[in-house]
Amino acid sequence: MFATISQNLTQHGIRYVEFGGIVSNPLLSKVREGIQVAREHQVDAVLSVGGGSVLDSAKSIAAGTLYDGDVWDLFIGKGQINAALPVFSIMTLAATGSEMNSGAVITNDVTREKFALHSVHTFPKVSVVNPALMQSVSRDYLVYSAADIIAHSIEGYFTAAVQPKIQSRLVETVIATVLETTEMLLKDPGDYNARAEFAWASTLALNGLTYAGTSGFSYPNHMIEHSLSALFNVPHGAGLSVIMPAWMKWYHSQNPTQFARFARTLFGKGTAEEGIAALEAWFDKIGTPTRLSQLGITEVDMPAILENLKGNTRWFGLAETYTQETLTTILKLAL
Repeated sequence: MFATISQNLTQHGIRYVEFGGIVSNPLLSKVREGIQVAREHQVDAVLSVGGGSVLDSAKSIAAGTLYDGDVWDLFIGKGQINAALPVFSIMTLAATGSEMNSGAVITNDVTREKFALHSVHTFPKVSVVNPALMQSVSRDYLVYSAADIIAHSIEGYFTAAVQPKIQSRLVETVIATVLETTEMLLKDPGDYNARAEFAWASTLALNGLTYAGTSGFSYPNHMIEHSLSALFNVPHGAGLSVIMPAWMKWYHSQNPTQFARFARTLFGKGTAEEGIAALEAWFDKIGTPTRLSQLGITEVDMPAILENLKGNTRWFGLAETYTQETLTTILKLAL
């Protein structure tokens, strides 16, 4: 694929400099390196070819290149994004929805903090979402991606103070599509139509459509998972498939009507508890983890996770709700 892209750029007279080496759970050190390269070569735009980690790095480089200071300032509220280089993307993995939103999540590899930036300036100008370019995605990353999309969908669905029914129906359609197409792709990775619907579900889950008209929502599952992947470098989706069932078991009594709806609509179950169990069973069925122990994380690691979460709860604005005691309860449910 890169050879084709390189040839096309050259044929159209577009000069470029290659910058590779982006890893899953992308690192601040690499973003800083990319900013230096962009400035040295006076680049006019950033083209991301890859999945969400590559695109999040591209957005961060695009913003950091035009920022007069350290790019980490933009993640911790010390600086503001007033401009960014144009970002373009060619997606090879569907999971994060980064192709149609402004967010970028980066891990500080010194402090082990995993934070995000958002700005109107970091929306991609053009994103190519071609299912044919996603055929080589491994089985593991397919199921991790499914968990990631579901997590994007349920955060607001369960936590929003205002959640119109039409928005709930949109979320349920996205999740139902993921449940269906994931199993289709596990049976036949070459199913173009299934992969196309899976990719579109990924985009819709976090492009703002499902959150339109809602308010008062939060992202507790992502908040907790960010500590797991920052400390232990676990795949983001794998961490989410562990945290979601545990969080749901703790939280469902705070929104029983919506949890009952979830159980009934998506799994044909009669109670909230049965719906949670059904989702957890589905994660087990497709082969994505549902226990911290499956990630090599034990109770011995709890103090480090809880310490890291102090920064996350402040960053997400959830410190009053998610106390150390509450987080301990949720993490123990995930063991």
